[in-house]
Amino acid sequence: MKVMMYFGGRVSSEELKAKASVDYKAMSRTVHAALKLDPYNMDGYYFAQAVLVWDVGQYQVANDLLQYGMKYRTWDWYLPFFAGFNYAYFLKDYPNAARMYMRAGELSGDPLFKKLAGRYLQQSGQTEIAIAYLTTMEKGTRDKAVKESFRIRLTAFRKVLLIEKARDRFASERGRRPLSVEELMATGYLKAVPVDPYGGKFYLEPDGTVSTSSKFAFAGVKNQ
Repeated sequence: MKVMMYFGGRVSSEELKAKASVDYKAMSRTVHAALKLDPYNMDGYYFAQAVLVWDVGQYQVANDLLQYGMKYRTWDWYLPFFAGFNYAYFLKDYPNAARMYMRAGELSGDPLFKKLAGRYLQQSGQTEIAIAYLTTMEKGTRDKAVKESFRIRLTAFRKVLLIEKARDRFASERGRRPLSVEELMATGYLKAVPVDPYGGKFYLEPDGTVSTSSKFAFAGVKNQ
């Protein structure tokens, strides 16, 4: 409460330029101490996500607090959801983002988090694990719309895996990475153009990662 009152007084709704004079380190220490005394108090975790992340850029410090809270608030899907977002959006740590979204999905039952977990598994170069994970999710859900959503994503990831295997064969036999999906086609490593079920176009990133212009979402094509 003291931290929130202090912060509210320093940063008025009228002007945010007072932020430069806010003692964030003292605030962080106080919140850490409060959560040590009462690890079930949600206010501290909201503060970490709202202020430490967005105002201070202390993403890992916030995630450390969130993961500390997960030991106690074992039922709460918000904490892994916050941590998963920080890992994916700010830290670009996709394996940990996938892990956090898996936990959020298991606790909440929300298929969105389960799909995000699959996406970040694929982005971290673990396409086969993502396929296995989403296959389990697809089999387990009874909702027809959710099942179809999983099925479409699985189709896309299977196409990715096909390209990845062709890419790896090319690199093994030719001693370099292919420059494009088109080169894999022209050299016979791919027999047909893989079709993205989201309507995008598969391509190779400079590091060899297989991506698609759809970003594995129908909205990605629409936005483009």
